[in-house]
Amino acid sequence: METKTENEVTKAVEENAEKTGEPQAEVKRVTSKEIITHLAEKFPACFSIKGAAKPLKVGIFQDLAEQLADDDMVSKTRLRQALRHYTSSWRYLKAIKAGAFRVDVNGEQVAEIDQEQADYAAKTLQESQEKFGNKNNKDNGAKTSYKGKKPSTKASQPSSKASNKGKFKAVKSSNRAPAKVAAKLKPVESSAVKVGKSVKVQLGNAPLDAVITDVSGDDVSVQLNSGMVVKTHVKNIFTE
Repeated sequence: METKTENEVTKAVEENAEKTGEPQAEVKRVTSKEIITHLAEKFPACFSIKGAAKPLKVGIFQDLAEQLADDDMVSKTRLRQALRHYTSSWRYLKAIKAGAFRVDVNGEQVAEIDQEQADYAAKTLQESQEKFGNKNNKDNGAKTSYKGKKPSTKASQPSSKASNKGKFKAVKSSNRAPAKVAAKLKPVESSAVKVGKSVKVQLGNAPLDAVITDVSGDDVSVQLNSGMVVKTHVKNIFTE
């Protein structure tokens, strides 16, 4: 587990240079794309930067962290960010299909992807594509001047009856009881939050199965069944 953040490490280097009088080394910022390229070179049977991607083994973060322990280019923080970038890409999500196999760092098949994992990846891909498409539409709309007629104030003003009805529905919706599935879960005690533990993570309306891959204080990184690595807070981690 890392005990210092990237900023703390940089600060320590600077302070040491001031005390010893040695020239301060330049701290190079490595991007996630550069890390992924580096991983593709070291583990070509597992990672790729072109063509179809291979689904990754759940918990591959720990395997990579051990093999890259002496690699100055890849810290755990940078590795975690790069994996999140890699597994969130459209190219990777398209590879998560039912019946396909996940691979380890050597490219060996270790687990078959089931329908639930495939459906989740497809949903994530669709949401990402829709979000990207909506952003492009908004950007294009902002560049185009409006040439139509301005709607009348009277026509666009909703009636007080319809407005009140909408407010009533909003209040009624906000008073709904939480989903029953959440009531069956119980928070994980801090002492039980450990790397490799199978848990439930609350990211949206429904909790998802995940495996803890890294713990840094109250921040917890988990890998979902889809292979995606997500960073969340310990308060969102539960057990059944």
